[in-house]
Amino acid sequence: MPELPEVETIRRTLAVKLAGRTLTGATVFYSGAIAHPAPEQFVAGLRDARVQGLRRRGKYLLIDLSSARTLVVHFRMTGRLVFHPRPASPAPHTHLVIDLDGGGQLHFVDSRKFGRLWLWPTAALGGDGPLARLGREPLEDGFTREFLRVELGRRRGKIKPLLLDQTLIAGLGNIYADEALHLAGLHPEKPACDLSPAEIGRLHRAIGRVLQDGIEHNGTTLRDYRDGTDTAGRHQEYLRVHRRPACPVCGAAIRRKRVGGRGTHYCPCCQKEESGHGD
Repeated sequence: MPELPEVETIRRTLAVKLAGRTLTGATVFYSGAIAHPAPEQFVAGLRDARVQGLRRRGKYLLIDLSSARTLVVHFRMTGRLVFHPRPASPAPHTHLVIDLDGGGQLHFVDSRKFGRLWLWPTAALGGDGPLARLGREPLEDGFTREFLRVELGRRRGKIKPLLLDQTLIAGLGNIYADEALHLAGLHPEKPACDLSPAEIGRLHRAIGRVLQDGIEHNGTTLRDYRDGTDTAGRHQEYLRVHRRPACPVCGAAIRRKRVGGRGTHYCPCCQKEESGHGD
């Protein structure tokens, strides 16, 4: 967390607050949050730069600046980027405060200290930058059923861990992978190369639907996630299996197990396990 729908919601809520604003300064409270360049250079590079637009790539938020550089934010597990219309006292675990013209501020808060920020030349983001190895965007035209068929057809691993591989699909994380597999009626441990054309079609449609639903409901707040205005999401009210007690389709008790090292939720009736892959 946050995954694609949460980062897209952060982008949308911050875009209306930051468009055209100038960054007048910054204060780093935890240097470990700054991945590149060194904190002193990072702060100097932000000063007097104007915000030209906000984008998203996978789980990364991109703030393009007039200096031909981009502020890249990866929230990891508990990171938040919150806009304040006027100067505010830093909350606990605030690692960076960016000052804006007119008195506003952006606060980067991260209790687990896993989140990272980069200030990178915009033209080089796709080279050796933090976005270099990201896969297809699942809500863009390049993410086709044929792409999914070809990529999964040559992989023997279990389908759930492959869906979390950011070099394959950028932005899909643990919550929405569980949701997509349930919607598609696929067991999370089924080998990817064994999926039939019909199953691939269902999975392709399910991935798009669960991500769009998450965006429509402003993201999923299970504990830490907040959007750019410090508002919780609503999609946790609509989850099908992730951390749910019972399947909304058949009523069976949801099972939880670790698949590829990640906690995985599935319905044993709607997502039947084929013989040879016992629990």
